[in-house]
Amino acid sequence: MDRKLPLTVFPRIPGRMRSRPTASMRKTRIMASSRPLMMKAVLCSELSWEVPRFDGWYNSLAHPERGAVGAHLVRLVPARYWDGVYQPVHEPVQPNARGLSRLLAGGASGLSSARNRTVLSLFFGYHVAFEIFDVRTPGCPPQFMNIKVPKGDPVFDPNATGNVRLPFQRGQWNKLSGQSPGNPRVNSVTAWIDGSSIYGPSSSWSDFLRSFSGGLLKRGSEWNMPNKGGGRNFMWSAPDPSTGEYGPQGLYELGNAWANENLFTAAEGIIWFRYHNYVAAKLHKKNPEWSDERLFQNARKTVVATLQNIALYEWLPGFLGDRKLPPYPGYQKFVDPGISPEFQAAAMRFGMTMAPPGVYMRNKTCHFRKITNIDGSKSPAIRLCNSFWKRQSANMKTSQDVDELLMGMASQIAEKEDHIVVEDLRDFMYGPLRFSRTDLVALTIQRGRDFGLQSYTETRRALDLPPVKTFEEINPELSSSNPQLLRDVAELYGGDILKLELFPGGLLESTGGPGPVFSAIILDQFERVRNGDRFWFENKQNGLFTDEEIQTIRRLTYRDVLIAVTSAEEADLQENVFLWTEGDPCPQPAQLDASMLHPCTNVTNLDYFDGSHAGFGIAIIVMCLFPLVSFLVACLVACLRKYRYKKFQRRKGKAGNTTEEPTLGIAVSVEIENRRLQVLDRSGAVHRSLSLRNQNHLDIFLSSSHHHKSLLLKVPKEYDLVLFFDDESKRSEFVSHLRLELEDMRQEIRVKEMRERELLKEALTKEQRAQIVETFIRHAFSKVLEIEKCDAGDMSGISSKRAREVLQCELTASEFAEALGLKPDSLFVDSMFTLADKDGNGYLSFQEFLDVIVIFMKGSPEEKSQLMFSMNDIGGTGYLSKEEFARMLRSFIEISNGVLSKTQAEDGIKAMMQAAGFDDKEKISWRDFHSLLKDHEKELQFAQLNVKGLRKFSLKIITTKHVTDLFTCRLSVKAPTVYVKPNREQYIRNPVQQKVQQFKRFIENYRRHIVCFIVVFATGVPESTVMGIIVARGTAAGISFLYPYILLTVCRNLITLLRETFLNRYIPFDAAIDLHRIMAMTAIVLSVAHSLGHVVNIYMFSISDLSILSCLFPNVVVNNGSEIPPKWYWWFFQTVPGITGVLLLFAFAFMYVFASHYFRRISFRGFWITHYLYVVVYILTVIHGSYALLQEPRFHVYLIPPSLLFLLDKLISLSRKKVEIPVLRAELLPSGVTHLEFKRPPGFVYRSGQWVRVACLVLGTDEYHPFTLTSAPHEENLSLHIRAVGPWTSRLRELYTEESLLEFGSYPKLYLDGPFGEGHQEWNDFEVSVLVGGGIGVTPFTSILKDLVFKSSIKSKILCKKVYFIWVTRTQRQFEWVSDIIREVEEMDTQELVSVHTYITQVAEKFDLRTTMLYVCERHFQKVWNRSLFTGLRSVTHFGRPPFVSFFSSLQEVHPEVGKIGVFSCGPPGLTKNVEKACQKMNKRDQAYFMHHYENF
Repeated sequence: MDRKLPLTVFPRIPGRMRSRPTASMRKTRIMASSRPLMMKAVLCSELSWEVPRFDGWYNSLAHPERGAVGAHLVRLVPARYWDGVYQPVHEPVQPNARGLSRLLAGGASGLSSARNRTVLSLFFGYHVAFEIFDVRTPGCPPQFMNIKVPKGDPVFDPNATGNVRLPFQRGQWNKLSGQSPGNPRVNSVTAWIDGSSIYGPSSSWSDFLRSFSGGLLKRGSEWNMPNKGGGRNFMWSAPDPSTGEYGPQGLYELGNAWANENLFTAAEGIIWFRYHNYVAAKLHKKNPEWSDERLFQNARKTVVATLQNIALYEWLPGFLGDRKLPPYPGYQKFVDPGISPEFQAAAMRFGMTMAPPGVYMRNKTCHFRKITNIDGSKSPAIRLCNSFWKRQSANMKTSQDVDELLMGMASQIAEKEDHIVVEDLRDFMYGPLRFSRTDLVALTIQRGRDFGLQSYTETRRALDLPPVKTFEEINPELSSSNPQLLRDVAELYGGDILKLELFPGGLLESTGGPGPVFSAIILDQFERVRNGDRFWFENKQNGLFTDEEIQTIRRLTYRDVLIAVTSAEEADLQENVFLWTEGDPCPQPAQLDASMLHPCTNVTNLDYFDGSHAGFGIAIIVMCLFPLVSFLVACLVACLRKYRYKKFQRRKGKAGNTTEEPTLGIAVSVEIENRRLQVLDRSGAVHRSLSLRNQNHLDIFLSSSHHHKSLLLKVPKEYDLVLFFDDESKRSEFVSHLRLELEDMRQEIRVKEMRERELLKEALTKEQRAQIVETFIRHAFSKVLEIEKCDAGDMSGISSKRAREVLQCELTASEFAEALGLKPDSLFVDSMFTLADKDGNGYLSFQEFLDVIVIFMKGSPEEKSQLMFSMNDIGGTGYLSKEEFARMLRSFIEISNGVLSKTQAEDGIKAMMQAAGFDDKEKISWRDFHSLLKDHEKELQFAQLNVKGLRKFSLKIITTKHVTDLFTCRLSVKAPTVYVKPNREQYIRNPVQQKVQQFKRFIENYRRHIVCFIVVFATGVPESTVMGIIVARGTAAGISFLYPYILLTVCRNLITLLRETFLNRYIPFDAAIDLHRIMAMTAIVLSVAHSLGHVVNIYMFSISDLSILSCLFPNVVVNNGSEIPPKWYWWFFQTVPGITGVLLLFAFAFMYVFASHYFRRISFRGFWITHYLYVVVYILTVIHGSYALLQEPRFHVYLIPPSLLFLLDKLISLSRKKVEIPVLRAELLPSGVTHLEFKRPPGFVYRSGQWVRVACLVLGTDEYHPFTLTSAPHEENLSLHIRAVGPWTSRLRELYTEESLLEFGSYPKLYLDGPFGEGHQEWNDFEVSVLVGGGIGVTPFTSILKDLVFKSSIKSKILCKKVYFIWVTRTQRQFEWVSDIIREVEEMDTQELVSVHTYITQVAEKFDLRTTMLYVCERHFQKVWNRSLFTGLRSVTHFGRPPFVSFFSSLQEVHPEVGKIGVFSCGPPGLTKNVEKACQKMNKRDQAYFMHHYENF
């Protein structure tokens, strides 16, 4: 019968249908897929019929979503889940899927189809299935139902481990359905037969396939072959299980995403690609005026209609056998075409039983060609198991190969339609690369459980089929031919037919084709697809085709299509290519079985991380080295700063002519009269002096190696002298000269030679001598204090020679002075050494030293005063002259380390003698001297000689008993009472009450801190991290809160403003910087944890399937089936979060290292510059989170409120920084302090105790440094006292010298930012305040004291009634300018509001004998002159460190009515820490509460 079609529908020209297109046709222009939609609308307006959408929407006007992409599967039977909603029913309720597969589908291949269905029919059916459903896309989030492989499985578990699992990921479901019953699944293509397998299920996909020229689809290297991969990720590109190849390269670009699953489905897709271009070319030839869009849409509707006709009216009857669809009733708009899970997951899977182990290829002459296998061998057919996802195939290189494959499939008879599935699908179906083979039958069974398919019997009942009650009733024919199979299957299901699943039951009932259940499901599905399709080709109401055209399409067969687009002629193919009957052309050589073919490649495992271990490890190590790199850079900067600072100091020293020429050589002289050998430097200064008294001989060792240049001179009771000479002659000359000199003193020289190395080893160095002296002193004190020898110092580790040297050691005067911590030429040392050296040999022996120490350590007050008296009774007359008494006092005052000037010292001596009544006496007896000390007998009782190292030594070795005996009584001695002690009732609490009180005080003291801590860390962070599922996500949420709100802690202007409000009672603004550090450290810890979490995550991502990653990162990773995840370096260096994360770590490393205390102190500019990286950090953090890898970005939500406040605060500071402030007066004070007085800017209002930030552009930098204002608010000008302790402050001091003033003509101007508030400004909120200043930390209190006195003088109403100022300084001359301010305060303080106490620390301990004498001198001077001998102030001067606990105790007793006392300290950390400890100790008592505010520098 002639099946040629009219040209109006199929413009076919006999004899040219297989010819190549003309040159003009081949030179079509490829247009971009992003063609403007407006142009398309204009072109579509040329058509007289409605163009169907590619995604299937609006096919049903009443229900536009029906049959569309993303539509739900439509169940024929209610779902069967364990929980009724979602949880599948599987083992142990149901049998193991792999075990059931081997039992049910196992068997030999090679049985032909009962109705001679061809292999072409099988793969056309696969194409039809791809046309109407695709549910193989994995669901998100990924969930797995991996199939356990029975132990000892011959294919998957040959080693009988029992640990093998076949990967299985659950399918996609509708996320909008929530927990609705049935767990609706989603179809990724349209349910209509609308050509989605040809054109794609979306317009973008279609545009990607089109050439936009002549209505054609884009062609590849050959004119009748589609383009190959490398483009977008439309095509599914699973890896080849035989070779491991993956990626889109080499795969055909077709409308069916799964077209490249095997070579045979790809061939089906190529046929329809060719057919479209064939129709379009004919239409273009007939209608050359038609546009590309019109040609494409007309060709499309014709191709789709042809596919509809062939699928339902040619292929389906052949597939089902005797069962056919009823006649077309017309379009039925109420019919839902939705694909049923029963059809997709069970009935349509029946075709796998027809799949042969291989497929023939033949040409037109019926020659069946040999196939080239992977290893180069030959086979009669292409092996099915080795043809999955082929990119390169030796058998499919050209279009002619495709033709021969299709002709081979048309001649080959499929496998028998029964329950047996060939091993190619049962044991060697493609799987993921990490487990390259799997079991299609087991996967199908598991998919049915995933989809919740009802049992076989329930499905029969729903389809109105006769019920079956036993397994034998399912298939009587099978029951008689293979009853054992049914019995074995029944046993797996426990003999309960109600448990039999749909797919196994459908396979069991099949006889020569699908059984009644599968047939009913398949017929129902295709009938609904046809009847519910508004664009079905037989629907005359849609205007697509005329009656004549419909009849023409109805007469068209698949054979006509193949003849039109392949090289086959009419005689080369049978009439019905889906069936082969006797007499049809080119019968197959033989029914194929597995034994005739090349074996399947075995299952392989692939580690996705192979080859990445080294690179990944190196990358992590490099990132871990970021802090080390920043540390090294910081060290380099620190060294450079130190070098420049030292260079600056040297240049400054040279300018002041203070440097001397360094000593390059020495000279040795011998004084015969004094019997001393002296070593002099070039300037003539004595470098070292050796006593030669009482020395019978000198030992000299000469080196016999190294050019004979060295000489060792051993002097007993001294450390050795080693001299190096230019040459041997000069050394010989020196020895000769020394011998002559010593002969005059009647001393001999003993000379001995040895090698230089031995000579240097023999020499007793200064350090070794110091160790001997230290051991000497330790053992002396162990004798006095009865300390165990083992505690005094172990000598077991030293040689017997060294031990003997220790016991025979005698101290020189200089060593004795060093032990006392005094200068060798001190009067006190000279007097005491002369007294102790009883034999007058110039050395103190062990016994002589012991005799003196016993008196100082254990003597009575009389014995100690007698000793001091005897020290200065040079003549031993028992009396002291006035000169000797003055000399004694001078020796004590001298040890104050220069705290007194010479004039002050003489005034002190005069006052002492006047107070003691010694003016009229020429001689002073010991009785007179002791009566002078009578008032201070308690101090003298516990006064000892504080020997250098004894304090450390005693803390280490003195036992508890000796501590009690020696030191406990000291603490009980109270200093002279300064305040009147009122009676106050004491409350004695039990230990529990004390702990409760302590806890209450702690809460009271830190209540504001606790509230802020709870707000930040207990509310903000956890609330933001509640969504954190993994470490990286949780820490990121915490960082998102901390980093923005850390800005508020440095909003100085805002804090200063809020400090004046009621919020100051609830928020600890003083702790802003501390909170800043805590938040920063917490943030960096979270950042590190975040990074570590991502390191683990990236490793996990690098070994995870692409399907999992596409769920986690749908906007970044597309699951195209390639399975291979991106490499670790892609995550680190090719994604925005990765790159920004690495940069952030680098920035954090520099910011945190330079912010450390050490580097901040050395290089403030480095800290300043690196902290400006915060701008980069916030920008990178916003970008880092905006990529939304794991969650929607939220950082900007947290950042906006604090950043606006921070920006406002910065704008306020910038507005002030533009104003230059002229310096009115500059004064260079002692101790490197620079006093600057500058004009007060208009509107500048501040409170005493506040601080400002100052910059000086003349220094070449715009960095701002904080300094406390020392001026009072009532003063017209502002003043600062800046101590030069670093490069910036030293250079600033240099700018305000007289030389700089002459150079610049005026003082350099300053830039001011502030004022800023801090805790010290709250001094007037307490009735009693204690101000503790150490060193330069006294600056905030100078402003406070002046402000207090001023307010008092004008009778201003203030809460503060009493201020105690404790000034701790090394010497009063260190900060003489403070003395001037205090003196000014004392003069103005008429109401005695201020009580000043000065503590001078550069003296020995309080109970040292020498300090006791200073204390006596101070008290007598104050009695006479009513001022301090040391400071010239009315304030009390103390020696040593302040006893804060005792001082605070007296305050509690002096002010019993005061409930809270404010304590404000500023100074080095050690000082503020001691004050804090004292406050904590006092707050344990039920008395006045001490609130401490501190600031460190």
